[in-house]
Amino acid sequence: MREKMQRFMQGRYGMDRLNQILMAGAFVCLIFSMFGSGVFYIFATAAMFYAYFRMFSRNVRQRSMENSWYLRHELKFRGFLGRWMRNMLQRRTYHIYKCPQCRQKIRVPKGKGRIAISCRKCGNEFIKRS
Repeated sequence: MREKMQRFMQGRYGMDRLNQILMAGAFVCLIFSMFGSGVFYIFATAAMFYAYFRMFSRNVRQRSMENSWYLRHELKFRGFLGRWMRNMLQRRTYHIYKCPQCRQKIRVPKGKGRIAISCRKCGNEFIKRS
């Protein structure tokens, strides 16, 4: 049976990161459909259908392009999320200001009172309360 499945899958695309996310999303929608409306069931069915379509597709080039598009956007989102988390953790001990002239972000420790902040990028000096 295993050999038959391997022969069947020869030349087909198979699983990738986008398919994994589609299947996980379908599973979550199926769980929500048990408690909520039938809309989640429709989304789960559509996601599973698309994942299986991609998995058994022989158009490897197109499926690879779809996966690389997804991976690019996932990387952007993860970078945004990482920067946001880093900024949230730093807000406890630092104020983050933007230079009024060049919009460069400047990090200043909290609790120092009124201080003159000089921008490293353009040399502009401005006064803020930390």
